[in-house]
Amino acid sequence: MYRNIRLDTGQERNGTSVKENVAVKVKDVGMRFNLSQERVDNLKEYVIRLVKHDLRFDEFWALREINFEIKKGERLGVLGLNGSGKSTLLKVVSGVLKPTTGTVVTKGKVAPLLELGAGFDKDYTGRENIYLYGAVLGYTREFLDERFDEIVDFSGLGEFIDVPIKNYSSGMKSRLGFSIATVVEPDILILDEVLSVGDKKFRRKSEKKIMDMFDKGVTVLFVSHTLEQVERLCDKAIILEGGHLVAKGPVEKVARIYKNMTE
Repeated sequence: MYRNIRLDTGQERNGTSVKENVAVKVKDVGMRFNLSQERVDNLKEYVIRLVKHDLRFDEFWALREINFEIKKGERLGVLGLNGSGKSTLLKVVSGVLKPTTGTVVTKGKVAPLLELGAGFDKDYTGRENIYLYGAVLGYTREFLDERFDEIVDFSGLGEFIDVPIKNYSSGMKSRLGFSIATVVEPDILILDEVLSVGDKKFRRKSEKKIMDMFDKGVTVLFVSHTLEQVERLCDKAIILEGGHLVAKGPVEKVARIYKNMTE
């Protein structure tokens, strides 16, 4: 099944076509944010200024005219300095954000591993948050019932599973978030710096799980600040700079370009 995230007109473009071997197609994607120049302290003041056309915004394009495809089974690394638009791109592809312009088409089940644990409620226990965060990710209660022990076992939280999340360390929350998010078997895996979560032992464990998914032919879109990690895990790469795509191709070629840009 194709999922269309869309577009400047709010409608699907009938002309959008995707080859059978393409898992992700990003076409002419732009993402614009409006940044308020002035602080508005309450809703009443906001409405008054809006009616009087007295609200001023700075227009900021986080992404501009991004175009690329990922074939089924390919692993695409996304490189770029802070503020280049990497995380915004992943959120657009995963459907968290709607692009201002352009189209994203994905084929298959998408598992976005972004901001692990962002949907947790600090007053709920780990057990309760498995169901809460799982629901946010689109899992049914029946599915979570079946996979509950697997999630807890992989997270290594054991006796802490019935402790409120507010008493967890950041590492414990990340471990639980990772364990919930990776319990599915996706067609497309979207990763944003998630292989750096938890302690050294859990990082090895989490990377092995991701590699097992790779071995099953999952398509991957992967952001990492570590160039060596991208070189090791990906076969293709792109570079973003100031919201623009400035290079794409085999990972070895793109890595050389990135090294020259950052030296």
